[in-house]
Amino acid sequence: MSNRTAPGMIRDLIVKYLAVVDSASIPQIKHAVASGLGNVPASSIRSYLNLNTPEVFERIGRGQYRLKLAGGKSAKAAAEATYSIDRATLVHTDCFEWLRQRNPRSVHAIITDPPYGLLEYSGSEQAKLRLGRGGVWRIPPSFDGHKRAPLPRFTVLHEGDLQVMRDFFLEFGHLALRATVPGANIIVASNPLLSHVVSSAMSAAGLEVRGTITRLVMTMRGGDRPKNAHKEFTDVSVLPRSMFEPWLVLRHPLEGRVQDNLRQWKTGGFRRPSDDRPFGDVIKSSPTPRKEKQIAPHPSLKPQAFLRTLVRAALPLGEGVILDPFAGSGSTLAAANAVGYDSIGLERDTEYVAMARGAIANLSALIVSQKVDPVSS
Repeated sequence: MSNRTAPGMIRDLIVKYLAVVDSASIPQIKHAVASGLGNVPASSIRSYLNLNTPEVFERIGRGQYRLKLAGGKSAKAAAEATYSIDRATLVHTDCFEWLRQRNPRSVHAIITDPPYGLLEYSGSEQAKLRLGRGGVWRIPPSFDGHKRAPLPRFTVLHEGDLQVMRDFFLEFGHLALRATVPGANIIVASNPLLSHVVSSAMSAAGLEVRGTITRLVMTMRGGDRPKNAHKEFTDVSVLPRSMFEPWLVLRHPLEGRVQDNLRQWKTGGFRRPSDDRPFGDVIKSSPTPRKEKQIAPHPSLKPQAFLRTLVRAALPLGEGVILDPFAGSGSTLAAANAVGYDSIGLERDTEYVAMARGAIANLSALIVSQKVDPVSS
């Protein structure tokens, strides 16, 4: 065996991966190891797991393993690492664990693009996506010679998935309420099929629903003819072609009046684009430019022009800390750096953390070619 695939290197990669995801199947572990060492036989993965079980790894089911740690310390906490990039802080961690430990009333705004249906960012679905096999992700065919980005298929969610989603966003709402100061804006990307679930769950946690910011952008969702009957029903679209993306606006309830919050917490409203124009809830946008996707090839990457508009508005006095609990490639943190705000991003996926570390500075340094402003009346 070459030094490149020495047993210690494989074992270290397995430990690093399981420290982030908690548990995984052998194919998922194999894919994670391959990202660092190239193709490694599944038999080698099984051997290293078996040789180090139960001292290091714990078998919790057929072909399913997790990392065993002494002293009761959680695997995610053991793997946590922090990186500083200009005014941004990127933390490799699970956002729920981090939020539970965060000092209350220490975040001034939250802007995030969470896993809408949860399934699409599970370990198994991410492995399928990275292998190009789809799963819950729809891999659209090429168009005009361009390979199109994958899209999660939310229509496959059943009632059990929706209940899990409600519970997820209810807990996230409770933690967001605890971490934010009174008057803080919590802005959450969503989609027309699931925004009502997210909104109702987070409002049940105690956050105030304040409306929706509409990102005007042509997406690839909807507009298709009936599957396997497209020739028969040529004049029918099953769903309307989506031409907007809703971003839910919630708020930590005020203490007293808006002016009281602005004086004490620096929160309670939105920063105006100019003296004569208020911040609006409709923002013209465009698909994410190719040059940004090349810097950060994340499946849900949003354009810097849009994010910088949103981030700037979220702190009414331009003071405070922006938090992105589902940081992905770090695009929100990059936008905050470009605007001149302090920010914190949380991400548990090892590959996305590595992507963000390389992408944040490059994204924030871009001079966006399209000026994006809220639509004025």
